[in-house]
Amino acid sequence: MRDLKFIWNRLWIWVRNILIFFFVSSILAVIAFKWVPVYRTPLMYIRYCEQYIDGKDPQIKHQWVDMNLISKHMPAAVIASEDSHFLEHNGFDEKAILQARLVALKGGKERGASSISQQTAKNVFLWQGHSWVRKGLEAYFTFLIEKIWGKERIMEVYLNSIEMGDGIYGVQACANENFHKNASDLTQSDAALIAATLPNPLKFDSANPSRYMEKRRKQIVTGMNYLRSNNKAPDWGIDPATIKHDATPITEQKSNQKSGKKRKKRRR
Repeated sequence: MRDLKFIWNRLWIWVRNILIFFFVSSILAVIAFKWVPVYRTPLMYIRYCEQYIDGKDPQIKHQWVDMNLISKHMPAAVIASEDSHFLEHNGFDEKAILQARLVALKGGKERGASSISQQTAKNVFLWQGHSWVRKGLEAYFTFLIEKIWGKERIMEVYLNSIEMGDGIYGVQACANENFHKNASDLTQSDAALIAATLPNPLKFDSANPSRYMEKRRKQIVTGMNYLRSNNKAPDWGIDPATIKHDATPITEQKSNQKSGKKRKKRRR
């Protein structure tokens, strides 16, 4: 009996220490990412490995940009497309979750009801999957980022980390690759088209939109206009109409700068 009690005590100490470490480290990580840019996520590495296994040339195209360098149309587009109650709920759209559950119980096609906050928590801190463990952790991290980050930071991280194509992550990389411009220059139509890919960015391509995507784009634009007319669209990001600069994408600008430096060295 004494040996068994000793084992249980030691086991409890181990479990307690693991839980303490998890809660402290996770809270510190969330606090850090309130200000630190998120350059890499678990999904990026998972997709990189999948590309390698499939015999493709693995790539991660991503470039962090602050919210003031993202078109104001982008937040409105993803809210209209993905989470129309983003500014109103506490991280969980209870109505959407209930509706999705009722549809599933009636034998209908299961549809996602994850809010932008939940998607952000999953993208930054967790892995893909449908296990109850992952869903429980997703709820935990969603609660943390809602309390610590706030809505604007959640949106900023979401737009910088979400998968937007094969090997493409974040709005700046997507704008560069598919629209040959910066995220700050995306028009309302561009933003709506990008948002139309988000349910399945490996299937839908904003560079080559299908008829379905064009239809979704029009629906999203209508939703964006509705949000703005009812003062439900956030005033985040920059208005592309106010920008007066070289429209060359940031990545191309850097490439041109490097080539210019090389030419100067050669002349010397």
